Amino acid sequence: MKKLQTAGLIMVFLAGSFFTAFAQEARSKTATRTETIKLKYSKAQDLYTILMPYKSREGIIQPLHDLEVITLADYPENIEKMLAVIKELDVKPVDLLFTVQLILGSETDESKTDEPLANDPVIKELRNLLKYRSYVLLDTSLIRAMDLELSEVTLGKNAELLLRIRPRFIKEEKKGVIQIGTELRRKGELLQGQNPQRDWATLIGSNFTIKPGEKTVVGVSKMDGQGKGLILIISGIIVN
Repeated sequence: MKKLQTAGLIMVFLAGSFFTAFAQEARSKTATRTETIKLKYSKAQDLYTILMPYKSREGIIQPLHDLEVITLADYPENIEKMLAVIKELDVKPVDLLFTVQLILGSETDESKTDEPLANDPVIKELRNLLKYRSYVLLDTSLIRAMDLELSEVTLGKNAELLLRIRPRFIKEEKKGVIQIGTELRRKGELLQGQNPQRDWATLIGSNFTIKPGEKTVVGVSKMDGQGKGLILIISGIIVN
């Protein structure tokens, strides 16, 4: 009698396990939702990395890099979470406009300071921090840049300088802030070889943060033995 009872319990357990496994398999087959999204601004590979934590073990995230399309297959609740992330991230990049000034500072000839610079608050502050007595504007330029994209502009009388800038706009409660990576290079000799290229010397390299409309000194590159230095100043605004 006991053997029959034991056998019956085993059968009930096996049946329960079978129906549980069957239900899970049925759920995975019938409850899966598939979405294909054509991205407007984001890269499919970038979103693939971001969306992975939202995917179930059975889910699929398939990016198509050439078309910038991403296909999602997962449980409906996971799909909704991933769609919400895509909606938040796949937005038009912030369009930024930067004004760049290249200034020559000198420890002599105070009278040679350009008149517009004489009353500039940034230059007045530099007078308290640096030994330079005169400040002359060598070049100025506007740079239109997109959020997270690299932009370049040549500076100098003979276009001997190259400024590279990569901004990142960070939303905050009010206007937000702009993180900027910059590099000012000077053109050197053309190096010979299978793939000739210019030998660029880095004069100023800096990473900093500014508020839209704010003006700041990026850095100073001293000229050895001349009592002079190149000063890079930048300001930025949002144009969209």
